[in-house]
Amino acid sequence: MKSPILNQINTVFVHVSNLKDSVRWYSELLGQAYDLEQVEDPVYNLAINHFTGLTLDAGPEGITKETGRHTHPIFNFHTENIEEAYSYVERLKYDVVSEITRFDDFSFFIIQDPDGNRVMICTG
Repeated sequence: MKSPILNQINTVFVHVSNLKDSVRWYSELLGQAYDLEQVEDPVYNLAINHFTGLTLDAGPEGITKETGRHTHPIFNFHTENIEEAYSYVERLKYDVVSEITRFDDFSFFIIQDPDGNRVMICTG
């Protein structure tokens, strides 16, 4: 049977408690320009390549969203150079949760955003 649901992820939602802090964190991680004066609750869409988007979601105005601490990454960003990426997040003073793990054809490390959302940075 043909499904009306496409084999495509459109948007990943990251639930955050402070939209401006999260916009700054993710924008600096990705090297994107941002203007905090233009950031308005409840959501902010980051520019992401291809089909999938990344939406930071702080919820309705006047309500601080409670975010949970994750023990595993909720998604990953790709890098061609794992060492350079690791040095970059260290310079940003981001919370590095795991050192670089290496396999024959794949390497990764994990960072954590201000709300405890874990993000994997990986090759392959």
